[in-house]
Amino acid sequence: MQKKIGVIGLGAMGRGMATSLRRAGYQVHVCDVRLALAEEFAAEGGVACSSPADLASRCDVVVSVVVNAAQTDSVLFGEGGAASALRPGSVFVMCSTVEPNWSIAMEARLAALGILYLDAPISGGAAKASSGQMTMMTAGSAEAYAKVGTALDAMAAKVYKLGNKAGAGSKVKIINQLLAGVHIAAAAEAMALGLREGVDPDALYEVITNSAGNSWMFENRMAHVLAADYPPLSAVDIFVKDLGLVLDMARSSKFPLPLSATAHQMFMQASTAGFGREDDSAVIKIFPGIELPKKP
Repeated sequence: MQKKIGVIGLGAMGRGMATSLRRAGYQVHVCDVRLALAEEFAAEGGVACSSPADLASRCDVVVSVVVNAAQTDSVLFGEGGAASALRPGSVFVMCSTVEPNWSIAMEARLAALGILYLDAPISGGAAKASSGQMTMMTAGSAEAYAKVGTALDAMAAKVYKLGNKAGAGSKVKIINQLLAGVHIAAAAEAMALGLREGVDPDALYEVITNSAGNSWMFENRMAHVLAADYPPLSAVDIFVKDLGLVLDMARSSKFPLPLSATAHQMFMQASTAGFGREDDSAVIKIFPGIELPKKP
């Protein structure tokens, strides 16, 4: 008999994770506010559910891949929420990027209902999610890990176990987002300077990606700029949120993060200028006096 598992949220990452679980032999139940996405997945071999509660009533392991803490709270405790239907001993795997203290509090809130919790933020992008090659930064009780079984390894090439209670996974993910956001902002600044100085952007990209100044974010995101390809896989507004979480975490211990603060302001400026729903590489659009590459 196939093991059942539920995935809530079929966005860029969640759809790929559900696909990886199905490929590993799980019977995957899915739910999304966009019902058509759940039905599309079901047509390919999954089970579409009408609400988080409907999904939770059928599965003892529920993986939540929504955008933020507010959406996660709604998935659990909103109308038709999963918490009302999860059986004692079930496990809720929380994959969003959230403030660590929120995750710690959610573990306690669910524990009061007899529900296990795994703090499990993710990284790697849609392509790695689809191929089961992403990274998971996890923390939780031994009971939660035992209940999840092999599902984490089905979704991710690297599963880091960072502690026996919630919080550590979210802290590591936020530090990763610090670097990701700063690297994208720095990559955009470098490309913008090159454009301002009249350097051929394709030549600049070729040189930098084969030199010490390269980063994964420069190589990946500046390819979007060269192709004038701004439909979001990760949007500008994601880094408005995530770098905000970085600064909130540091502020609580009065720890200075000057580069993070500057990058956050750059993404805020891009969002205010109307680019919030575009690919995060659109942060380059805040620089004045440059002509960006156009679609071929």
